[in-house]
Amino acid sequence: MMPLSRFTVLDLTRVRSGPTCVRQLADWGANVIKIEATDEVDTGKGLGGERDGPDFQHVHRNKRGMTLNLKSPEGLAAFKRLVAKADVVVENYRPDVKTRLGIDYDALSAINPRIVLGSISGFGQDGPYARRPGFDQIAQGMGGLMSVTGLPGQGPVRAGIPVADLTAGLYCALGIMVALLEREVTGKGRWVHVSLLEAMIAMMDFQATRWTMKHEVPKQAGNDHPTTIPTGLFKTSDGVINIAGGGQVMWDRIVKVLGIEEEAKDPDIATDKLRSQNRVKVNALLEKVTQTDTAANWVAKFNKEGVPCGPVYAMDQVFADEQVKHLGLEMTLQHPRLGALNVVRAPMQIGGVDCAKKPTPERGQHTEEVLAEFGFSTEEIAALKAAKAV
Repeated sequence: MMPLSRFTVLDLTRVRSGPTCVRQLADWGANVIKIEATDEVDTGKGLGGERDGPDFQHVHRNKRGMTLNLKSPEGLAAFKRLVAKADVVVENYRPDVKTRLGIDYDALSAINPRIVLGSISGFGQDGPYARRPGFDQIAQGMGGLMSVTGLPGQGPVRAGIPVADLTAGLYCALGIMVALLEREVTGKGRWVHVSLLEAMIAMMDFQATRWTMKHEVPKQAGNDHPTTIPTGLFKTSDGVINIAGGGQVMWDRIVKVLGIEEEAKDPDIATDKLRSQNRVKVNALLEKVTQTDTAANWVAKFNKEGVPCGPVYAMDQVFADEQVKHLGLEMTLQHPRLGALNVVRAPMQIGGVDCAKKPTPERGQHTEEVLAEFGFSTEEIAALKAAKAV
């Protein structure tokens, strides 16, 4: 029995933020039912890439799939029957859509007071931007991430992954779990809602609180850490390495590894504060030496002395790394049509239980099976088909 197998989740989500949220529950055994529009109303948009492609197959694993036309009276009525027996509904429509469809929290909780509704939007469920379409890169820009990413003077740069989408999904999943834990005491569900903008600002963390507490506006620091010196990227004879060595103890270790005891006596770099003020000088001193040996040798030397240091990998090198292999982050799913698919497992490890390994369902694959489990008779299922509601 998987940890979350007692919970049934109705998944109305599309693209990335919502599916990411639901996958956190599906990976640990929740009975997730992915609900897609019927062929008659589906535009083919909102998949988040080709259905058979890596993105879609990764984000929708461990779910069952059914089709349902929520715009038809019959489809909406069927959905509400599912809600009556479910634990969680997750959606990432624009805030006005669920009200227009009649599946907002008030409507759902009237059917099932125990229901937890998870909602992800671009900018929040209300306010002046509530009806704006949301997109990860817009949230990266408005949340401040692009202003601190990239080289000094380069201008704003987006992060290489959809940080706002992914973290909104993670925060929403966390909120859903909080609501489910509370429900065990109160017997009542909650509406959990997260926006890309809120998630992005939360992820700015210390960079954001540099403003809220001290009114400091963080700037681009490139590959250097914005506050901890020396922490950054350093050239070697055959590539680059990352070194993270803030504080006097780490500085002393770095000096020892590089053999720069005499140079380190320079009064301009005698203290952590002075090294921060003279970052360029410090980095140049370190890089003059790191360029004399290979990346692999420096990684070994620094780590032996307790200085955090690592290579900088392309994605193929990531999965070739011995520690990554040891951790088993590449997980194989057996898809009945596509064969063996290698995806990335859930990053947390829970003793005695493994991440679920079911492939992404085909469109509408489990429609009849799910309806039957929720008490629909053969005749009722046939009627839904005739009405093109499923």
